[in-house]
Amino acid sequence: MTTNTLPTRRVEFVLDLMCAHSYVGFARLSRAARRYRDQGGEVRVVFRPFQVVPDAPAEGRPLYDVHKEVFGEEEARTIAADTSFGAADGIEAHFDRAVHVNTFEAHRLLAVASAQGRGEQMAERLFRAYLTDGLDIGDADTLRRLAAETGVEPVTGGAEELRARLAEVRRAGVTSVPQFLFDTGRTISGAQPEDTFRTALEGPVSTV
Repeated sequence: MTTNTLPTRRVEFVLDLMCAHSYVGFARLSRAARRYRDQGGEVRVVFRPFQVVPDAPAEGRPLYDVHKEVFGEEEARTIAADTSFGAADGIEAHFDRAVHVNTFEAHRLLAVASAQGRGEQMAERLFRAYLTDGLDIGDADTLRRLAAETGVEPVTGGAEELRARLAEVRRAGVTSVPQFLFDTGRTISGAQPEDTFRTALEGPVSTV
């Protein structure tokens, strides 16, 4: 039986579910958290929503088409052909079939899942649905199916609260993701190495 001798840690994870780097950062944080939990500690991950493209249409479209418009066809082809992204972290990336979509409803589902104690499971499933499975994570039927897979009971409402949280994150000056705010007083920006997350979890709590 493991004795809990480590303090409970709280991590605020600012993310967008259509952000591949957020997925990588989450994978590394998850491994660091698993190790910390295995040592007898607890880690509470609090998800803070951010939208990289807040005005993206609700109807999904191929990510390739978006990249082609923004970067040009050659760069779009290069990105679509890249299957190495995230491989070292166990992520199977398929940019060639990813669907670019407004992530508002996906964030709302993540908030519902978090309230039901399944936030981390839901985040992983949504990330994987987007980057690996090529699913439209803005589609209502798709989200209901993913919720069922993860054991989350969908509920209505929460849109206004989500808008308030999105605005709050923007007011805090966040302009890119991922960001990780630890109760140890440390902030990590970007998908840093796993050891960086482990150090942040194991460090002393800031008294400032």
